[in-house]
Formats: sequence, structure tokens, C-alpha cells
Amino acid sequence: MILIGGGAFQMGSATFYREERPLREAMVGDFWIDRAPVTNREFSQFVAATGYVSLAERQPLPEHYPDADPALLVPGAAVFRKPPGPVGLRDPRAWWAYVPNASWRDPLGDGAGIAALADHPVVQVAHEDALAYANWCGKTLPGEAEWEFAARGGLDGAIYPWGDDPQPEGRHMANTWQGRFPWENLAEDGYDRTSPVGSFPANGYGLVDVVGNVWEWTATPFDDEVTERSCCQAPDAARPDRRFVVKGGSHLCAPNYCLRYRPAARQGEARDTATSHIGFRCIARC
Repeated sequence: MILIGGGAFQMGSATFYREERPLREAMVGDFWIDRAPVTNREFSQFVAATGYVSLAERQPLPEHYPDADPALLVPGAAVFRKPPGPVGLRDPRAWWAYVPNASWRDPLGDGAGIAALADHPVVQVAHEDALAYANWCGKTLPGEAEWEFAARGGLDGAIYPWGDDPQPEGRHMANTWQGRFPWENLAEDGYDRTSPVGSFPANGYGLVDVVGNVWEWTATPFDDEVTERSCCQAPDAARPDRRFVVKGGSHLCAPNYCLRYRPAARQGEARDTATSHIGFRCIARC
């Protein structure tokens, strides 16, 4: 872990997506944060020590998903599948599929497993899975402000953790999507899906993979406290689909669709979501 000295910073962005507004001053205290996202190797050690069963490995409860196709009420998770050619960008079902038996043990649900991915970020972990790991370690998940402060690496106001140039001197600084999303990934950065943690340069605080590679869960509910609240958003904190903020973007972020491999970027993901592009890292407050 790396010690981050707290302070005030400009959080969010007034330049990019609506949910990042307004740009405002935030304050965080001192805390320790994992240098990298939790890896498959580390999550495997947790499961071996505790016998933990992740959400994606459990039978879904029909009462939680009354409108779901009964055929899909089986253990599994969401997997990105590249379409064979151009598709419209309005319907993510063109590139996401619920795959039975997909889980952190087998992220794509294709039987390949994780034997070759020990140093890649663990994925297919729901919010409660990340919390369970953090509790086992004596840590916790970061709040959104803590995560963003650490990801900026001391460059307050910069677009990226390394500055404002997306590719300084033509160098790829993170695992993101090159090409026309979602069907053409040129993999010019060397990776088609996730990459081993630390494959790209660290930020000013020594943290790696703070943008790109995988989105990261935080402890902050995505209740639109910053932007306008949706009329259809349920206030019930116990609902399995209550959303939490994820930060950092992933290997699926492309400028033509999702320019979110930036510290200010944020999205809301349902707490019962397990996908092939979301992981996490932990903190310990001083």
C-alpha cells in the first residue's frame, strides 16, 4: 500500500460528461491505498482462506428479478463480446451478454479460467464481493473522493493522471480501446482485454492502473447527489440493484464512445453487477 497525504483538491469536471459536474472543491484525510487493483492471485488467496462464494457463483433469487427470463436465473455474469461488425451505440446488448458460469474463476465463461491471468485484476466481482475481500484484509473500499484524489497523483485539474496529453510522445499510458468501439479493437497498446497490473506507468503517487484496464468499485452510492436525481431511481438502499460509483474506466473505454479513462470520470453500477471489466482496490484510513 502507498500512504497518501490528504488535502483539498478540485473534484469532478465541467468539461466532459454530465455526471461529473459540477467541478467543486473536496477534502480528504490521510489514507493508505493499494498500489494496484486486487489481482486474481490475491483474490484466490482470499477464497482459499475463507471458502467465500462470489455473487456470480450463487443461484439468483427470483424475487430479486421478477421480470427476468427464467432461463437466465442461473449463476453467471456479464461478459463483453465483440460484435462482428459495426453496430449502433445506443443498445449495449449488442456487445454485452449474460453468460452462465462466468465468474471470477472463469471471467469469460468459456472454460479458459485464470491460470494465465494471475497478475491481472480480478473481475466478475460484485460490490459485496469487493467488500468481503476488503474486510478479510482489514481494509475497506475507498470513497469516491479518496479514490479520485489518489488517482490524480498530485496533478490537480489535469485531465489524465499523467497530464493533459492523452498520449505523450505517442506513448500509450493506460490499457484502453483503440479503434472503433465495440467491434474494432486495434490493440495498439498491446492488450485486447485486461492486462497484468503495472503494465503501464505509475502516476505521481506510485499507483498503477488508476485509469484503464478495469473500472474500480468505491463505497460511494451513485445517488446523483451531484447531478439531477432520476424520477425512476428507487431510494431503497436494500435493493439488489442499488448503484455504487465505479471509477477509472477500463480497457473498453474508447474516445468514440466512452472517454472515461480519467480520474474525474464516474459511473453508477448496480451492487449486484459482476462484469468482465470491473475490479477494485482497497484503502486503510489513518
